[in-house]
Amino acid sequence: MQTTISLWGLKPLSLRKTTTKILALACLISTSAATAQELPVDQIKSQIKAYKKDVRGPYYRIKWFCDDGTIREAKDPCPDEIGGIQHASLKSDVEKLGKKHHIFFGNLLVQNENEDFWDHKHNHSRLKQYQIVKYLQSVDEGWIYRRGQFYRGAMQSEDEQAWGLEFYKWLLKNKSYTKGQFFLLKQSLHDIPHSGDSNLAQKMRSESKVLGNEISSFMKLRIKIHGNPEKRDIASVKSFVSKHNSDLSADQKKEFKTLLATMEDYYKPLNIKDIKGLSNQLSNPHKTELNNLLAPYNAGLSAKDKIETLGPVLMYIREHFEGLNSANDKLAALDISNKIEKTVFQNSQEWTPNDLNGILQKIDYLSYVAASTGLIELWEYNKIKSTLGKYKNKKQLTIAELNKVLSTSRSVVEWSAGMVKANYSEIVETYSQFEPLSYGFIDDKIRSSIALDLGNSVGVLGKYISEKSSIKNEVIGVSKPATIRGLNPGYAFGELVVVEGSIENINFSKDKIYVFNRPPSGLKPIAGIMTVSEGNLVSHVQLLARNLGVPNAALSQENLDDLAKYNGKKVFYAVSTKGNVIVKTEGQMSSEEKALFSKVERSTNKITVPVDRIQLDQTDILNMREVDASDSGKLCGPKAANLSQLKSMFPDHVVEGFVIPFGIFRKHLDNQMTGQNMTYWAFLTQTYAECEAMKKANKTENEVEAYQFKRLSTLRTAIINMDLNPDFIAQLRKNFIDAFKKPIGEVPVFLRSDTNMEDLKEFTGAGLNLTLFNVLAEQKIIEGIKKVWASPYMERSLKWRQKYLLNPEYVFPSILVIPGVNVDYSGVVVTTGINAGGEDDLTIAFSRGVGGAVDGQSAETRMVSKHNNLLLSPSREPSFLTLPKTGGTNREYTTFEDPILSEKNMQSIREMVEQVRKKMPEQTGSDYKGPYDMEMGFQNDKLWLFQIRPFVQNKKASSSKYLKSITPKVNYNQNIPLNSNL
Repeated sequence: MQTTISLWGLKPLSLRKTTTKILALACLISTSAATAQELPVDQIKSQIKAYKKDVRGPYYRIKWFCDDGTIREAKDPCPDEIGGIQHASLKSDVEKLGKKHHIFFGNLLVQNENEDFWDHKHNHSRLKQYQIVKYLQSVDEGWIYRRGQFYRGAMQSEDEQAWGLEFYKWLLKNKSYTKGQFFLLKQSLHDIPHSGDSNLAQKMRSESKVLGNEISSFMKLRIKIHGNPEKRDIASVKSFVSKHNSDLSADQKKEFKTLLATMEDYYKPLNIKDIKGLSNQLSNPHKTELNNLLAPYNAGLSAKDKIETLGPVLMYIREHFEGLNSANDKLAALDISNKIEKTVFQNSQEWTPNDLNGILQKIDYLSYVAASTGLIELWEYNKIKSTLGKYKNKKQLTIAELNKVLSTSRSVVEWSAGMVKANYSEIVETYSQFEPLSYGFIDDKIRSSIALDLGNSVGVLGKYISEKSSIKNEVIGVSKPATIRGLNPGYAFGELVVVEGSIENINFSKDKIYVFNRPPSGLKPIAGIMTVSEGNLVSHVQLLARNLGVPNAALSQENLDDLAKYNGKKVFYAVSTKGNVIVKTEGQMSSEEKALFSKVERSTNKITVPVDRIQLDQTDILNMREVDASDSGKLCGPKAANLSQLKSMFPDHVVEGFVIPFGIFRKHLDNQMTGQNMTYWAFLTQTYAECEAMKKANKTENEVEAYQFKRLSTLRTAIINMDLNPDFIAQLRKNFIDAFKKPIGEVPVFLRSDTNMEDLKEFTGAGLNLTLFNVLAEQKIIEGIKKVWASPYMERSLKWRQKYLLNPEYVFPSILVIPGVNVDYSGVVVTTGINAGGEDDLTIAFSRGVGGAVDGQSAETRMVSKHNNLLLSPSREPSFLTLPKTGGTNREYTTFEDPILSEKNMQSIREMVEQVRKKMPEQTGSDYKGPYDMEMGFQNDKLWLFQIRPFVQNKKASSSKYLKSITPKVNYNQNIPLNSNL
């Protein structure tokens, strides 16, 4: 199921989240249009502050809303023959937020039309905002309703319940709306009143949090309730109140009384009669099947047996949900699922295995529950369940087998958290701009799911395996280091920056180590990186990190929270080639580790890009059919040269196109520079000459860098505003006719940056320069060419080149001009295993739409061998881009119930890679024998090739004596008895 939204009409968050490449396209929007879409963050903050103090909050006044559409004052009720309901109206500035910016603070359901509230066109934004507002009310003393919640008559609970029930009856009868939305539907039922239930888990956490903030001695118990809730916590809270009774104020005693009542209510045993009452509402055969599955359950069962009894009920509902006949059946089934999930969640805390077999069994079953509750998709579970069940009917497993189970179970936790983020991250990031407390919403959802105890259980298994195999993570202050896994080997020393909120407006430094939820696609040079959401193994950020020896690891949200206390401290960070991770303070570093950062040691990390072959006298546009791989670094960059080579080898799988060579850019630099008494080329050479003089004068690196950036920023602006030579524009028009058989302005094209300093054997430079998507109008194409030419002088591109190249000033851009292919899905294929598999295997990452996987999307990633494929991670990217014929892009939304790549697609990829491995060396005469990094896509199952380059890994990192010294030697064939105590 997909929803289409034009990029030109996206709300501010959507523009902000769009990748670097698409941002470049968005810049083509007029200034006035962009300004109209800006979210008035400061204004909203002021409104929130005012509503908290206002006796009516965001409410305006009580009115009657009649069924004929009329609105009457509070003392003038609707006539009996018409009917209506009474509730508060909203202040006009609250309503304006909804109309202008699609921000809805209203907590009254009855004022909504069903279609508007489901908000299908905006990825269900209004429903999700309702959930976030309720969350904020629970954690912030009512939030904007702090005083307004006591405004008499503002809300009628019976009307809200009735609206909720009618809403679900309307929604659940529409299969096109509910397809793929099992998880969202279940979550919404926790918050939208429809049966008298309330979200007790969230209420319990919120009430304990308030007390923890007020009473420091209660904080430890509050953390326990938040992170590892158990029924015995009730006794612990009672004991705390008794012990500290004399120190508690009257209000605090009331708050504890409320908390205890909530906890007692939450931990009430499952009433099987209530569940059967719901199951009896279903039509047959589902009623009979569910009742049969429920029959063995009784309150006397152990926690383990309760979970194993109730699990099949959850799975039955999950597997048969789409086939239920009526909206009533579906609503009853979802309510059953939520009630049973709550009981399973509670009992999972009580299931405490004491041997290896027991913890493997628990992880296996909780993963089954994760699938049955929608945290992972059924097809995903089917791909991994055999691995999770390796312990069955066995007495022992090898270290290698246990590691595979551990890796897979970690994945289930990550995919589960990813499902929550995929559904809610977009709207949470919007709200977080004006209300930072919104960040806690996703964590609250994860902690109220089975993913919480599954993560705890995986941590137990990881710790046990670490002890047995001697592969241990040594990370300061982290309670569960086994949940951290290395991605790229390397080492770094610098200030630790833990980003707990938005990554917007962070001034990244090459000397710092960053920990955040998800890296930006336009990441500047940094010393090291750790992320909660790794994106995918072959995104531009990951490729740069791997190429340049930047240590990179994935960690859990809990790990990030633990590291927050070291924010701002100097640390040493290393990831070994086997993936074990070390983070220690400066004071804990050994002399060997300190020696790694001497100037002599670090200076050897730079390379020189050869520029002696460049032919700047080629000032004519070249058709791709006139170019091949030998022209790389001579007439154009490797992107154009290599794709042209692929065009000659696989003409039916590569589009037509043409190349604007280095020489045309260089020719334009001989023109007079606006505002300067010299040419562009003179200005550029003068800049680098003056930088050299500053170095000889012993100016600091930062002083030289600041001067250079300032000068090159001036140059970049001037290039963007330069006039193109008339003869070049004439060539441009002619080549559109020659290559595309249509005049310029009638076929949308990609303008792909292609410098002489990227896609090299030693340096990838992936994603450092600008590519513009699907540009149609002639004037936009002309403007785009200048922006692409100017992009190598952007600060990010400059900093990456300067950090790793000895001659970064000798950069020349060419441009590859090709039409877009509106593929169904696209991605990256690396022709070797990365972190898994062998050198003959393939690492594949694909996302829906165009530009898939390259910008850090949470892509479907697989390790593909000759006859098999291993799912490393499914997609958790809720949106994707398509290419309309009118130019620009559309954003569409999707769900995850089906895999992206089919077996047919994977076989097509295998066959294409086999041909590339054979033909590329033969036809280019290249001595390169390493793996390739290829970009491709599928349209109606036809494979299209978009790029090929060497897959560059950092040799220094892989051969580092230090990294080898911290990589333990493991006997992976060692057998571990399953009855071993934990």
